[in-house]
Amino acid sequence: MSAIDEGVDAVALPLLARVPMAVRWGDLDAFNHVNNAAFLVYAQEARLAWLAGVEGAWFDETMMPVVAAAQVNYRRQLAWPARIAVELATKRIGNSSVTITHRIVDEHDATLVYADGEVVMVWIDPASGRSVPLPPAIRAACQSSLESGATTSK
Repeated sequence: MSAIDEGVDAVALPLLARVPMAVRWGDLDAFNHVNNAAFLVYAQEARLAWLAGVEGAWFDETMMPVVAAAQVNYRRQLAWPARIAVELATKRIGNSSVTITHRIVDEHDATLVYADGEVVMVWIDPASGRSVPLPPAIRAACQSSLESGATTSK
């Protein structure tokens, strides 16, 4: 298997969250498979579910996350009905950003990978639009996943 077949960086990364969800009929396109844009929505929903469980402040009137970059590799077609899981992992922790990988897999068979990729989330001051230091709660959550040893299902 090549690195591209194995997914992002072809290594197992520290797991932040595994978020199961249903493929919705409305996610389909004219070719009767899940539209490419829906994969970014699945990853976004998983990130929001993860963020909702982070202990401590990760946004307020002085700091908020924005997606600075998003990348998706489409591995196989996904049809409806289906149950999937989005696995999130920490790839890199920066001064004001974190790189989160995502793997969209079959809920019951994580070796069946529909898509993978990553996003770079940068924390900014909403008033100025300038980057601010990564919130301690996010740094701790990501660092904790790096130290836990639990990894994505690669």
